Amino acid sequence: MDAFDRFWQWADKPRESTLTIPAELHRAVMELAPEDRHSRAAVNQAAAHAQNTSDAQRDGGLHAYALRTKIG
Repeated sequence: MDAFDRFWQWADKPRESTLTIPAELHRAVMELAPEDRHSRAAVNQAAAHAQNTSDAQRDGGLHAYALRTKIG
């Protein structure tokens, strides 16, 4: 299941459903123009970009911590 399917499965779920999606996916899709949210390519691209950004920030934070630990 790709990001587009995950988002729309979540968006169309019944109110009583406990289905969730990652905050990064929700944020990435909601930052798109409303008409682009229905484009599989646009949603998947936005989700991939959000995931890559999240990975880079996490890895950068770990690297910075390692540098501080070795220096300090």
